[in-house]
Amino acid sequence: QVQLVESGGGSVQTGGSLKLSCAASGATSSSACLAWFRQGPGKERPEGVAVIYTTYGRTYYADSVKARFTISLDIVNNTVDLKMNSLKPEDTAMYFCAARPKGHLGSPCYTLVPEAFSYWGQGTRVTVSS
Repeated sequence: QVQLVESGGGSVQTGGSLKLSCAASGATSSSACLAWFRQGPGKERPEGVAVIYTTYGRTYYADSVKARFTISLDIVNNTVDLKMNSLKPEDTAMYFCAARPKGHLGSPCYTLVPEAFSYWGQGTRVTVSS
């Protein structure tokens, strides 16, 4: 049973930092990869932010967050974190943790296509004010 629970969201000013955490119960051993997505105000689809492969720890990032965000995986504690620096107002969104089971067919993890991820958390809200 995979359960994903996000925490760490909040309100910060432009240039600030936040660290999101996802408690990924049952996910780190059964998943090919774990990712963070976000859905901004008025957006219909979540946008892929970052993904990490569970086997070798390889990471991929959306261009909009490269060099500012860092995803990390703690296999022992079953958590996947997203450290966000130099936050901008356009980073304001609900942030979701997602997991893709091993053997799942479809787009590869690194493409960050929402449909490729079967399990989702409830989200944690991030607001960045100017």
